[in-house]
Amino acid sequence: MFLRKKEEWRSSARKVNKHKPWIETSYHGVITENMDIVLLDPPLVALDKDAPVPYAGEICAFNIHGLEAPFEAVVLNGTSGEGQLRARGLVDCELQKEYTFIIQAHDCGAGPGGTGGKKSHKAVVHIQVNDVNEFSPVFREAQYHAAVTEGKIYDSILQVEATDQDCSQQYSQICNYQITTTNTPFAIDRNGNIRNTEKLSFDKQQQYEVLVTAFDCGQKRSTESVAVHIDVKPVCKPGWQGWNKRVDYEPGTGSKQLFPKMHLETCGGPFSSVRPTMELQTSHIGKGCDRETYSEKSLQKLCGASSGSTDLLPAPSASTNWTASLVTDSGRDSDLIFRFDGRQAAKIPDQVVPQNLTDQFTIATWMKHGPSPGLRAEKETLLCNSDKTEMNRHHYSLYVHNCRLVFLLRRDFTQVDTFRPAEFHWKLEQICDKEWHYYVINVEFPVVTLYVDGVTYDPYLVTDDWPIHPSQIDVQLTVGACWQGGEVTMPRFTQYFRGSLSGLTIRPGKIESQKVISCLQACKEGLDINSLESLGKGIKFHFNPAQSILVMEGEDQENMNAALRKVSYINSRQFPTPGIRHLHISTSVQCFGEDTCISIPDIDAVVMVLQPSEPRITIAGVDRLTRPAADLRGPAGLTLFQDLHIISTVTKGDTASHHTAGRLGVQEEIIHNLDYCDILVLGEELRPEQESLQLQRSTLLGKHLDATNSTSGMSIYGVDSMSNYEQVIRQVHYHNWHPAQTPDRKFRLTCSELNGRYTSNEFTLEISVLHKSEAGEHVNHMVAPPQYMQVVHHPAMVHSLYPTRSSGVPSAATVVIVICIAALVVVVVLGIYHIHLTHQQEGRSSDTTKEGELDWDDSALNITVNPMESFQEPQGAEEEASEEDEEEDEEDDSTSTESDDSEEEEEEVPGAPRVQQGSKRG
Repeated sequence: MFLRKKEEWRSSARKVNKHKPWIETSYHGVITENMDIVLLDPPLVALDKDAPVPYAGEICAFNIHGLEAPFEAVVLNGTSGEGQLRARGLVDCELQKEYTFIIQAHDCGAGPGGTGGKKSHKAVVHIQVNDVNEFSPVFREAQYHAAVTEGKIYDSILQVEATDQDCSQQYSQICNYQITTTNTPFAIDRNGNIRNTEKLSFDKQQQYEVLVTAFDCGQKRSTESVAVHIDVKPVCKPGWQGWNKRVDYEPGTGSKQLFPKMHLETCGGPFSSVRPTMELQTSHIGKGCDRETYSEKSLQKLCGASSGSTDLLPAPSASTNWTASLVTDSGRDSDLIFRFDGRQAAKIPDQVVPQNLTDQFTIATWMKHGPSPGLRAEKETLLCNSDKTEMNRHHYSLYVHNCRLVFLLRRDFTQVDTFRPAEFHWKLEQICDKEWHYYVINVEFPVVTLYVDGVTYDPYLVTDDWPIHPSQIDVQLTVGACWQGGEVTMPRFTQYFRGSLSGLTIRPGKIESQKVISCLQACKEGLDINSLESLGKGIKFHFNPAQSILVMEGEDQENMNAALRKVSYINSRQFPTPGIRHLHISTSVQCFGEDTCISIPDIDAVVMVLQPSEPRITIAGVDRLTRPAADLRGPAGLTLFQDLHIISTVTKGDTASHHTAGRLGVQEEIIHNLDYCDILVLGEELRPEQESLQLQRSTLLGKHLDATNSTSGMSIYGVDSMSNYEQVIRQVHYHNWHPAQTPDRKFRLTCSELNGRYTSNEFTLEISVLHKSEAGEHVNHMVAPPQYMQVVHHPAMVHSLYPTRSSGVPSAATVVIVICIAALVVVVVLGIYHIHLTHQQEGRSSDTTKEGELDWDDSALNITVNPMESFQEPQGAEEEASEEDEEEDEEDDSTSTESDDSEEEEEEVPGAPRVQQGSKRG
């Protein structure tokens, strides 16, 4: 029974307290620090729908969730539900400006015991603590020091700064500064910057002390003023001192310090940092700086580029005549530059144009270009591939339009006739800054990437177009303009380029790597720092990629002076471009107030690169070969330059006044590279059906060399050592399958360094063919006629070569003596008639003797030995030489008189050692 009543009471209680209390979902409150009542918005009121039922409709408590919150909520009226939020202790704005916590209301339940009570939902309370201006401003420094130069008005001598610990912006912010010292020539602004109101004089007063006070925005004043000491300095000229306006640089000496004694004079002014910027200005040198001036193909080989590129702007020659009409600017160190003024263009021959452009290829060029006249200028075409006749379709082109670089690529029609990317646009400052830049376009269709001076740029705009339908129309590739062969009455060039180009190449089938691109455009001169390790840790420095601009920054003046003394100029070229390099140094000095307080004048100096010792490249060797026709027809052909030697010398001054060969200075042999050697056929070109020059490709393996061959000669090119060039040229063979139908041949060999900047002598080799009717079975391969003679041998050397010849001369003399004695006997015995006959016989004998002597003299003066010659038949060679000498004596009788002086005019030449080797084989 009791349990049943209790259950009924609980059921009735639940029916009485049916509703939860209700409060707002969020409250915002404000409390002033050092106060305890929180002003809430909206007010704290809890409502209960059970009212006016006692207990169930009354509010008994407000609970705060968040023990760290120093607040409590009390019930002011349980029936109305009013409450109040109070601080349990003092709140401090400087410790915490805001509080957030949760509050919840509780009703009184169903009876006096509070059983069965209900809770409201949880509400968020945000409380902001209002500040009281209780702190005074305090200066950051105990005192301030500054120095000024007499006679100047400063916008800011220095800046004082005070802080306030109050939490609010109103009371913590410093709104005003004031100088409390009277009768001072200084003023201060709201930011604490002190300036002088009149020019100061060092003679009148050398130091000032002024007191400064600060006010916060609540007008509370600092309890203590700060003292500011200002020193007046006599007039001083800040700037760099101890530097020379001209620095001479001798080629080949590595790096040279530019300013080994330079230091900065700041006139005693304090500063927080100094930042000098040094710029090496070389835009007037070649393509922007001292770069290698080898041919484009040679440079690509040096940098490890893939083979197969086509040079569209080569040096004009017989085989590359399409650039002959263009204006070249090759006055700067043989840097081959073509200038286009809007009237020049060139058609690339069809046999030169790359025919296999696939989805991967590279176009590269050097370009210097400025803005075009007019607001909407015409397109300026660098490269264009268009229809030759009938139509005017552009298949691919590279052009500049309004300082934007545009690459057009119209794909050929395939099975899918859809829109494809066709125009790629780049907008860069470099395109119109009138400076040299290296542009490389890598095509991996449909992605096209532009490199400018080694930095990649994606196109900002790509437009699509329809593919070109196939046709039987031939195309024309042009440089400097675009060919318009159709849709006009007269085919002509259009869209001319205005600017300078160099090294324009197309590489089909492969894109170039960034490493190779960086190598191709790298400068060989720049700024450098000797011993980076010795720079202080406080010195920061930065080079631009070309190492033409160096920025340094540091806080300590002495460390900066030491760092600037380590800056050097370096030029890694063996034969750099001589002339002036301008050097500009600008310096900014930062004060502690972050204003520029010291003005350092700029420096303009020059680096004078002296003229390098010009090398004299000399080609020496046998300059005439006489061979039987069988040698030219043989499978190996005739080796032309088997005894070739290439040496290079420079003439340097000698302080000891030692003269060589009657010339000032001393010749020194130097080692350097060559970049091409040309073997030119003199006279009529080779007849391909019966003669040719040949070189085994295996000879080029392991070398940076390549070769081209034509009926006019052979060209061996690539940057490589002189010894490697010697090895290759010695393997050039001449073949002639019908020598009887060919006149004697002459070949001219010349070599070059730095794309023709230094060239060798013109070495001419003459080939004489001996036929059977002229020479019989044996032919002396070593005879060189006097008019082609380069090597004069000592007579003793000739004796060692031909021992039989030494016994031949006494035999001839004995014969002459015997004949003379016999003649005298005949005269005595037979009389006048017999004397007459004897005189005739003596005349014939003397002629024979003279011929023998001339033969001997010629061999002593004129023999140039082929090291490959065998001396197993000296007697036969002697007879053949005698026959040839007899023929030469009829043309020139002067050689016999020269033999007497041959010992006094002895010379040592490159061919001489090879003659001695030949004698050992004899």
